[in-house]
Amino acid sequence: MTRILVIEDDPIIGEMLTLYLNEEQFTVQRVETARDGFQALFSFAPDVILLDLILPDAQGPELCAEFRRQTDLPLIVISMKTAVADRIQAISAGADDYLVKPFSMQELKVRIGAVLRRSQAASAPRRLQEAETSAGQAESTGITLDLERRTLLRDGKSVETTFSEYEIMKLFVEHPGKVYTREELINAVRGIDSFVNDRAIDVHVTNLRRKLEDNPKQPQYIKTVWGVGYKFVR
Repeated sequence: MTRILVIEDDPIIGEMLTLYLNEEQFTVQRVETARDGFQALFSFAPDVILLDLILPDAQGPELCAEFRRQTDLPLIVISMKTAVADRIQAISAGADDYLVKPFSMQELKVRIGAVLRRSQAASAPRRLQEAETSAGQAESTGITLDLERRTLLRDGKSVETTFSEYEIMKLFVEHPGKVYTREELINAVRGIDSFVNDRAIDVHVTNLRRKLEDNPKQPQYIKTVWGVGYKFVR
């Protein structure tokens, strides 16, 4: 049974989420502080995290970034903030999805399913075999993937990535030379039923270039195809 960690200090919203998710056959633990949330990562061992970014002991994108440093589990932000800038900040900090309160419980269930599909697909045996083959083809660039540890490597050294950055890079390495539109990257990372926009993809690519390229302003590996999208060059 899928385990959901709800980190939400509002008692009404927290109770509503807990009741609904229990009815949908999820196992749920709810906590009200960031500190308790970090502890629950180990004591509860969730499959998905629902995170409110305004908690009594921490708030903002930095909170999201700290959870991402602690785990690569699918992370969905639930927030009252509606501005596009807030969404971009959260996703750039490591969130895999963003829901604005109040939201449909059915939509929440769909988005949980979407992030789980992306996470589970990463460890599927067939995908593992394909990615290992493609990773070997990409060795000329020094960029490889360790699928078992979900780690991106540059010249044998681990490169820290968010969940979404890793998924984008895995897609690139599996299909070197293929041009991907931003819409295709959105769908590959999160699924068509989950929120993310073109700007967020650009942010992820910019971050990957900073981590992988010798000169991010003149990228050698992750190329922009003007008017279309991006491609990975070995």
